[in-house]
Amino acid sequence: MGVELQHPMKPELRPEEAARGRFVSGIRSFILNDLAGDLRKAYDKRAAPAFARETGRAPETSNEAHQAMRGDTAFNIYSSMRVHAQKMVWNAAGAVVDRDIERLAAEAAKVDGESGSVSLNPGLVIPRNVDGIEVHLMPGSYTRGGESLEAGAVYDQGLAVFSMGLMGANLDDIGLSMAAYISGKYPDFKPERILDTGCTIGHNTLPWKQTYPDAHVEAIDAAAGGLLYGSARAKMQGQEVHFKQMSAEALDYEDESFDLVFSSMFLHELSKKARAAAFKEAYRVLKPGGLLLHMELPPNGQMNAFDGFYLDWDSWYNSEPFYKGFRDEDPKQLCENGGFSADDYFQFVVPSIGVYGPDAVTDAIADEEANAVDSQTTGRLAEGIMWFGFGAWK
Repeated sequence: MGVELQHPMKPELRPEEAARGRFVSGIRSFILNDLAGDLRKAYDKRAAPAFARETGRAPETSNEAHQAMRGDTAFNIYSSMRVHAQKMVWNAAGAVVDRDIERLAAEAAKVDGESGSVSLNPGLVIPRNVDGIEVHLMPGSYTRGGESLEAGAVYDQGLAVFSMGLMGANLDDIGLSMAAYISGKYPDFKPERILDTGCTIGHNTLPWKQTYPDAHVEAIDAAAGGLLYGSARAKMQGQEVHFKQMSAEALDYEDESFDLVFSSMFLHELSKKARAAAFKEAYRVLKPGGLLLHMELPPNGQMNAFDGFYLDWDSWYNSEPFYKGFRDEDPKQLCENGGFSADDYFQFVVPSIGVYGPDAVTDAIADEEANAVDSQTTGRLAEGIMWFGFGAWK
């Protein structure tokens, strides 16, 4: 179970810190695999039948599955352990960064002159979802430490422990999988300008530069600390990326200035109003023939009641208030409302390239049924993980 980052910007872990990370990752793996299996059994054997006896039918929605499960012993144990394990993730990461932050800052200073850049906007009004909510139960959220490297370093180390190795050694599996799918599916598409919105620390930005090395790549986020850390992180990996502080719902770019606008696990952290604005802004800055691509959680409308409830758990118990609202929306309709044609919409499910390998991605490209959501594995950070992507051409 790999929980130690491999890039040069990573915190230096002492043996006891590495052991602590492995311990927390192990607990999370037990919860998200073993206890999740018990949760499903409890639903099938107790909760759903009890709901049916009371209403005369099986649960039909995520909300109804949630209603059926509340109070069940398996649900209580799963939820309690998962919340405490989440807090353990950030406690472990925070302790490492607190001890190592001065060294990290010194290392970052050494690459100031390398290719790539970072530009902050002190006048930007930081959206409430960025600094007013401790998203993922993360203390200080994305603005922890202000304009220091702290927020980025905690997020990087915390996500390494949180993901249990399933997001890759450098947390770039989503970007690698998405880029491999798009470059394989559309070999004639050669984007010259790429924009990653809501990039956090750029962990899923770098695969686009690796896939299209001649492209000019920009990455934006509203939080300064993650951008500063992400810029140093990219430079240390020899990748030229230009990080800028701005909000996705108000892009400071000219019309028709990018060939590809991308995001990963970002939309579900926006309010409904901000999300709609972000789609319109993406449409505005895309060139004709350009591509909008989002990697996200699969929509409730394409999942059964239990699997929808399982993913929506985060909205209720993991301090992610916009999570379910996004999942209740129709991704195709979101694209249409943003200005894209319904005929230009597409979606797909791609196997994790790190778990299954490049051949599995190639097989997914060739599979005409790959646009259907496999609700038991898609979007779930557990064994058998698959990534859901959707977007539209302009």
